[in-house]
Amino acid sequence: MARSRGTASPAASLPRELHRAARLEDALHAFRAKRARKRGLLPTVVPFSGYGGGNWIRVLGRVLLVRPVRAGATEKPRSRSVRGWRSFTSVPAGDVDVTVTAGGNDYQVRADRGGVIDTRLEIVLPAGWNTITMRTEGSGTVTAPIFVVDPRARFGVISDIDDTVMVTALPRPLLAAWNTFVLDEHARRPVAGMAVLYERLVRTHPGSPVIYLSTGAWNVAPTLTRFLSRNLYPAGSLLLTDWGPTHDRLFRSGRQHKHDNLARLAAEFPKLRWLLIGDDGQHDEELYGEFARAHPQNVAAVCIRQLSPGEAVLAGGRSTLPDELVGGSAPWLYAPDGAGLSEQLTELGVLPTYGR
Repeated sequence: MARSRGTASPAASLPRELHRAARLEDALHAFRAKRARKRGLLPTVVPFSGYGGGNWIRVLGRVLLVRPVRAGATEKPRSRSVRGWRSFTSVPAGDVDVTVTAGGNDYQVRADRGGVIDTRLEIVLPAGWNTITMRTEGSGTVTAPIFVVDPRARFGVISDIDDTVMVTALPRPLLAAWNTFVLDEHARRPVAGMAVLYERLVRTHPGSPVIYLSTGAWNVAPTLTRFLSRNLYPAGSLLLTDWGPTHDRLFRSGRQHKHDNLARLAAEFPKLRWLLIGDDGQHDEELYGEFARAHPQNVAAVCIRQLSPGEAVLAGGRSTLPDELVGGSAPWLYAPDGAGLSEQLTELGVLPTYGR
């Protein structure tokens, strides 16, 4: 069995001294985990879609304590069907060893203090979609898809989720709580024309990775995955975050989460030119502008979905960046829906004209 050359998460390499809130959170998790194990709940991996390059993959998942499926039962693992508020009352299993099997080899990795698995493995897999397995001691084996980017690929898509592919129409202070604790994927509404746009992009540029980068919590990853699939968005990797205190602060920074992952993707795929897609109600313009100025060779274009007046009010207004802060040599495109962005991308040559 090989040991992972990466780390289970960025937190694995952080100093051992934790913020007081993080220590309290760990104590609460330990108390709940102890009670859950007494009730017969077992560590089970919830797999997420990962991605990779020519000789490595990024494996994503989360370990939760759930009631095991009875022998012979045909239902899906309970951890995969947890929705709404139940996803946040599920007990994470932190610091648990997980066996990842990929390419015929076993790798031992470790979930972080919140149960999150985010590790890089040095392994060669064929380009395109691959399947790996993950398991913990005493639990069943689950499968996870991994998209390995073809070395010849030169184009990719990075997309926000809220108000970009999914209409939220809620005041920002209530948005996270409502989407997390109340709604499931059946109650969420897709942004008009965006699924068609994304499908045209991946069909025009075969082998292109699609990354959904959001400040949402890992707890809602299964729900978001079902939403994207149900509304015919192309399959891709979700890069979410783990809510709660970190080693040095009370709350995690969603903006920093996006900034760090954008920089990581540029480093991992230096030959890719990304189409960055977001909206004008959050920090997407500012973040994409910073990225475009720092990595002009990695940006094909920036697409910003313009919120309606009502959506902009609920979002706390539109971003009002000076022109010089937009920056970068890449074109910036604005439209209220996927159809408008598609027309401009066609004029730009990123998409072919219909009928060709």
